[in-house]
Amino acid sequence: MSITLGRTRSGAESDLAGRGPMLLAMVLAVLGYQINATMLSPALPDVIERLGTTTAAAGLSQTLFFLMAAIGQVTLARLSDQRGRKPMMILCAIVLIFGNLLCVFAPNIEIFIAGRVLQGISAAMFTLAFLTLNQLLTPAGFGKAAGIITAVNGGLAGVDAIAGGQIADTIGFRGIFVCSTLIAVAGLIGVRRYVPDVPPTTTADARFDSRGISALALGLTGILVGLAQGAAWGWTSALTLGFLLGGLASLIFFVVSQKSAPNPVIDLDVLASRRAWPLLLTTVCTLGGAFGAIALTIPLFSQDARVGLGLSAVTAAILFLTPIQLIGVVSAPLTGRLGPKVGWRTVVVTGAVANFVIFVFATLFLHSEWILVAALAALGVTYGGFMLTGLNGLAVTTAPKDKPGSLSGLNGACFGIGASLGIALASAMITAGSDAQGVTEAGYQNAMYTALALLAVGVVTALLIQRPDPADAADAAGDDEPQLVVTHH
Repeated sequence: MSITLGRTRSGAESDLAGRGPMLLAMVLAVLGYQINATMLSPALPDVIERLGTTTAAAGLSQTLFFLMAAIGQVTLARLSDQRGRKPMMILCAIVLIFGNLLCVFAPNIEIFIAGRVLQGISAAMFTLAFLTLNQLLTPAGFGKAAGIITAVNGGLAGVDAIAGGQIADTIGFRGIFVCSTLIAVAGLIGVRRYVPDVPPTTTADARFDSRGISALALGLTGILVGLAQGAAWGWTSALTLGFLLGGLASLIFFVVSQKSAPNPVIDLDVLASRRAWPLLLTTVCTLGGAFGAIALTIPLFSQDARVGLGLSAVTAAILFLTPIQLIGVVSAPLTGRLGPKVGWRTVVVTGAVANFVIFVFATLFLHSEWILVAALAALGVTYGGFMLTGLNGLAVTTAPKDKPGSLSGLNGACFGIGASLGIALASAMITAGSDAQGVTEAGYQNAMYTALALLAVGVVTALLIQRPDPADAADAAGDDEPQLVVTHH
């Protein structure tokens, strides 16, 4: 027997009233993680210089950061079904703080990467926040709250990107992780005090599939590290092939093991549904295309004095990172209000098509500074608003009622997989397009074409997402206050 949260049918009033402290605590908790992505992007050249490392190694640190975000989300989301959302949120905050401290005191790139790995695991805070809000709020209230949380997915209204550039230009990248630590501590205190304990949705004594999660982690790590480092190691080298083939073998073993696991990490029945696999592929391709360019290619290109725009870290942040974040902070909550009205699938499809069109202009006019600025600003609506909010909303609201963490956890993992894949491919293209003097213009251009190709695939997969059943949509529209329902499994 387990306790799940259903909903009674009455009005569609939002129940956000009185939830301000809880929502603020969640915002701080997810922001502590998120600024490690948004603030660090303009500081990557400083990381390379101060740690005496290479572009490939810095790209690897980013790849592993988002890869661990994928592993953390799919693992901790399922664990939260058994152990409760709040304990897992507290665990995420503690892991994030330890990861930050490693990066603050890192004497070399190896310790820095170890810290990034721990930070990445804490990305599960996003999925845990969405699952908690969905259990506590009505559909209208969830839509508004999800929009606010998603707005944080782009950072702190662009202020963090500027601050990251300023810190990089003055005291160095370590100051970024000091800021993240302070916010993470505040988030931890807020979660402990203001986030209510919601009942687990499955029995706590169900055995966790440690064999499956280990195979998944090894498989994804092997493939993504192989892709990220292939250009530096040589695509036919024993090391590259070992990572790629070993990763593939681990993923095959993972899929086979899930069929017999008593409590699988990934429910293959859910995964096989057209409401799941096209959504997950859309998430991977969207993050792979957009984030790979935003977090790696464009920051490096804009600060490259030889073949790029030759800007300072602060100027690059103001022009290319701040607009998308600032506009995203506004558009994400508005999208959260729009999603329950027009349908989350409609939001996702619209955003996917618009993202692709915008990236066509960004790719073709990479050297046209103000066209690039305008294109990235427009992504604040289509990517920061429509796609990030829509993908999260669709995953939470279409998940099986008896396994609410299944699809949301998978989708959260795909955010990390997509981001790490995009950065791995961008890093590989940039490294492959380098000569004795450094990165060439062709390297940056090929990285942008790769991003564009991923977004094109994302448009196709978005169109393949199953349309919601009219009866389910009617039920959702009529939902109101959460009600405890006892179910048997």
